[in-house]
Amino acid sequence: MRQIPAKFDSNDPRVLDSPYTVYAEVRESGRLARGAAGQWVASHHADVSRLLKDRRLGHQYPAEYHEFSNGTGPANDFLQRIVLDQDPPTHTFWRRIMHHSFSPPLMRRLYGYVAGQVDELMSSALARGHLDVVGDLAFPLPVTVVCELIGIPDVDREAVRPHAVELAKAFALYVRPEERRGAHEAVTWLREYITTLVEERAGRPADDLISNLLAVERETPEVDRATLIDNIVFLFFAGFETTTNLISTTWSALLTNPEQLRLLRERPELAESAVAEMLRYDAPIQATARYVREPVEIDGRTVRAGRILVLLLGAANHDPARFDRPDELDITRDPNPHVSFGGGPHHCLGAALAQVEGRAVVDWLAHAAETPRLNGRIIRRPSVSFRSYRSIPVTLSRGA
Repeated sequence: MRQIPAKFDSNDPRVLDSPYTVYAEVRESGRLARGAAGQWVASHHADVSRLLKDRRLGHQYPAEYHEFSNGTGPANDFLQRIVLDQDPPTHTFWRRIMHHSFSPPLMRRLYGYVAGQVDELMSSALARGHLDVVGDLAFPLPVTVVCELIGIPDVDREAVRPHAVELAKAFALYVRPEERRGAHEAVTWLREYITTLVEERAGRPADDLISNLLAVERETPEVDRATLIDNIVFLFFAGFETTTNLISTTWSALLTNPEQLRLLRERPELAESAVAEMLRYDAPIQATARYVREPVEIDGRTVRAGRILVLLLGAANHDPARFDRPDELDITRDPNPHVSFGGGPHHCLGAALAQVEGRAVVDWLAHAAETPRLNGRIIRRPSVSFRSYRSIPVTLSRGA
């Protein structure tokens, strides 16, 4: 008889704390592991990178799956409308509409603006001599940038913030019952807020994403208002969540690997490869899932249609079969074929924006006259799907 595959328990406290030991155990047990009910789990780089592009796997889940994961509430139909959880041709249609606003060339042209925002936020921190990386930089920077792109006014950004944080829970592989209410309430609040903005822009267009999408709505009968609003909510969330985690990881990783921070300051030209290594070393999004539309064979075992296939991006990024010394931070790593932005048709829409913002932060660290030092304990925000942070306290002082 064949050996029963190992079990990956996403609620294991070790996964929330530091998942890479668990990932190694899962990888070593075989190419396929059991997950929650109806789920299989892939953790090897070769499998994950291939499956991300496999057209037999979809991203559009049955309504029953969302109810199982989130319970009953508005987050369910929200997840069924957004571009992330659609398959072609609907996904292709919406992604084409949104890609213009997040295209790599446009994002690269934003670098000067983003770098200016970093300087402004860090100037305030330097005046105090300290900062909490999460609250003073990693969250306000991407929120400011994405709000500017979408068209959310300055005065509303603090009000939007807590609801955006709660919305992240809806994207977990499985939302714990005690967290479901917050996710559903966040969807309701953000929908109502964006609806108000959309109605204002309908009468007074501006140079922002909302106005651009309203122009598409007027010209395209297939676009309905409810779907448009939900996708604006999703773009707002997607525009900061990955980047907030990337910026936090950058500071955390460099502060706990001071030899790498010294190397960056000695060789600022390593900034681009440093960003790629941060994405690999502690991926902002640790896992993604696909709905199996047609049977898929992995290591002689058939995953049947109707099952969920969980792809552990964080595990793939630490696979020793693909990366030399995978558990070490190495900002000179080249090549670096990480899978942190997914792949195939669902390659992360905000990837270029995250890289621009990550690069601006790394450039600041590489060139700053001040030396950052940890001033307390790094506190994580518990999440299976995201490697997110609650606090990274830092002092800033002149000199080496």
